[in-house]
Amino acid sequence: MAEDKTYNGWTNYETWAVKLWLDNDQGTNEEMNRLGRQATDTYKLSKQIQDFIEEGNPLPDAGLYTDLLNGALSEVNWYEIAEAYIEDNADEDEAEDGPAHTAGT
Repeated sequence: MAEDKTYNGWTNYETWAVKLWLDNDQGTNEEMNRLGRQATDTYKLSKQIQDFIEEGNPLPDAGLYTDLLNGALSEVNWYEIAEAYIEDNADEDEAEDGPAHTAGT
């Protein structure tokens, strides 16, 4: 029987924690929202976010803590985080641009 690992509406704790920290730092949050507004491909955005986090790894040397950190990061659903930034910023774009118009209306 599969164990339910969802956490606060996210795939798991690791995904929730990464999204929380991305949102809680003003500069990082602004950058993630900018990327979300510019994104045309969710998968590409998910890789950009993953690269951003992995490049900031403060434990570059092999060891117990590095293995634990990398293990936790391997559980993150980067695609889910990217979807959230795209969805959040699509709503913002619609509010700024007004209602969407369809052809022929």
